[in-house]
Amino acid sequence: MAIVQTHSWDAADHLETKEDIAAYLEAALEEGDPSLIVAALGDVARSKGMTQIARETGLGRESLYKALSIEGNPEFATVLKVLQVLGLRLHVVPIA
Repeated sequence: MAIVQTHSWDAADHLETKEDIAAYLEAALEEGDPSLIVAALGDVARSKGMTQIARETGLGRESLYKALSIEGNPEFATVLKVLQVLGLRLHVVPIA
């Protein structure tokens, strides 16, 4: 039996442009799972550097890691602060 070698994969390593980030978050939003959306935002924050995001939002780095994890439950104000620092904003459109 052949041994299969696996490698860890981290979405944060592949989010390089604002377009990448927007598409990734849009896909998470389309799923409609709040924990997935929060975790995706956490991936984006890690791709940009959690220490920098924490400093620019005025929030603690460890608190952000916890809030933006799959088990996290951040306040909406935290989500908005992180989005602002990332140069993103929420956009509401009617469901077609």
